[in-house]
Amino acid sequence: MKRTGLLQTAGLIGLIAMATTATAQDDSQLVVNGEIEMVTDAPAPENIGGLKTIYSGWRFRQSEMQALQTDDFENPGAYAIDEGVEMWATVEGSEGKSCASCHEDIEDSMAGVRAVYPKWNESKGQVMTLAQQINDCRTEQMGAEAWKYDGGDMTSMEAAISLQSRGMPVNVATDGPAADAWAKGEEMYYTRYGQLELSCANCHEDNYDNNIRADHLSQGQINGFPAFRIKTGKLTQTHNRFKGCIRDTRAETFSPGSDEFVALELYVASRGNGLSVEAPSVRP
Repeated sequence: MKRTGLLQTAGLIGLIAMATTATAQDDSQLVVNGEIEMVTDAPAPENIGGLKTIYSGWRFRQSEMQALQTDDFENPGAYAIDEGVEMWATVEGSEGKSCASCHEDIEDSMAGVRAVYPKWNESKGQVMTLAQQINDCRTEQMGAEAWKYDGGDMTSMEAAISLQSRGMPVNVATDGPAADAWAKGEEMYYTRYGQLELSCANCHEDNYDNNIRADHLSQGQINGFPAFRIKTGKLTQTHNRFKGCIRDTRAETFSPGSDEFVALELYVASRGNGLSVEAPSVRP
């Protein structure tokens, strides 16, 4: 490692060491609209090392930010739901179809879908994310143009579909034909990137519940994505967040929708098996 890398990493470790423990393991529980009870902590999945208990990112937020997610009228990400539902019924493409043409009502047909993605697609012979499945439907069934992977239209549609699984447990399959992609994602999770030579695990496994400056490190769970980020003032998709994390290590990052990020999403999603789907969540 270069001397500058050593100094940068040492500085980061020092910032973490000076942090104070916060409130991830308190008794706070998330209930949305006074009726939808969320599981925000659960035993770690058996195939996940390094953790005994998994925690939703909601547990690491300040009380004011937590409160935003308890009421859909206060949740700043709720605007995307209306946009997504409207697009669901909008006819596009050469086939004269909308999403509703095949799937009918979004509430019934999409219930439970978000909880199992990414998943193996037998006809494509690959693991596909929800965004990839949406674009496949658009191009193959509707004859419409694919959306930008992490663009506004895609993120709103993901949010609207994800909402139909809210409160259901994440249950992503990691065995069978998905096993190779899962293993690739696991390897990426523990690989050090960039000038700072940091892996996902360095922050989200080794140092969760500590602070780096004002950032309270969570376990990096993605059960709440798409998430409204206060920092950017908009809804953020999983791969966009991955890109930002790797960029923060001062490394060349991968592209949203790339094979690398699909594998990483599969692995990270599986680390949250047992937590409730929360999307759209509110995060810093």
